[in-house]
Order: sequence, then structure tokens, then C-alpha cells
Amino acid sequence: MAHQAAVDPVILKLFHHYLYEYGRGVRALFLMTIGADEVALVAARLRAAGVDHFTQSVSPAKVNIFFGRAAFVETAQAFVTRPLNALTPEEDFMLGTLLGYDREQQCRRFLDRRARQGHGRAASALAAE
Repeated sequence: MAHQAAVDPVILKLFHHYLYEYGRGVRALFLMTIGADEVALVAARLRAAGVDHFTQSVSPAKVNIFFGRAAFVETAQAFVTRPLNALTPEEDFMLGTLLGYDREQQCRRFLDRRARQGHGRAASALAAE
């Protein structure tokens, strides 16, 4: 019972909102960064609800938990094999798209990241055309 006392009520409220969105088909993949103390409870609730998920350690105190439809979770798990800030521009683009982020913003983010690596023009240069 002491384990549940450590769970942030704001995290639980957001998690339940995401489960609601998942159930309504709003999005197919979700990502939350939660405390290591919260991951067991969240994972148990996902298992009880029959929702696919995987976790990724961020630090000793933080964990990323990805959850949603099986194909989306499996796809994300296939390439999210290192810290999110170490993903390639292509992997970052795919993850953002799977998470349901705005497609134009994802395209601009991809172009900016590629330009910083010396590939092509930045999205800001494209916007000026």
C-alpha cells in the first residue's frame, strides 16, 4: 500500500485521461514519462485493461512508458532503442507521427533536424519561399 502513496495524483489523472482517449480511438499510441515509483502501478493497470505497452528507462528516477494499439507499440519498440534525444531525424519523425503529433510540425521538425546535420535546407528557409 505504501507504493501507491508515492504515485503523483496528477500523473494518474493524465494516465486515466489517456486511457479514455485510447478507448475512444482518439489516438493509437501514447507516451508518458513517469517516476520509477509509478511505473509498476501504471503497467499493472495497462495489463488489466489489455493495453499493449513497453517501458524505456530514462534515468534511475524516470521511465518512459509507451502504450496503445499493438502494432503501434511494436513499431515504436522496434526503433526506440536508445534515449529519445538520440533518435535519428527519421526515427524522431516516425515516433512523432505514431504519437499523432501534427504532421506539418513533424515535417518542419524533421527538416530542421536534417538541416542541422548538414542535409538539405531548414524548414524556415522553405517557409520563406
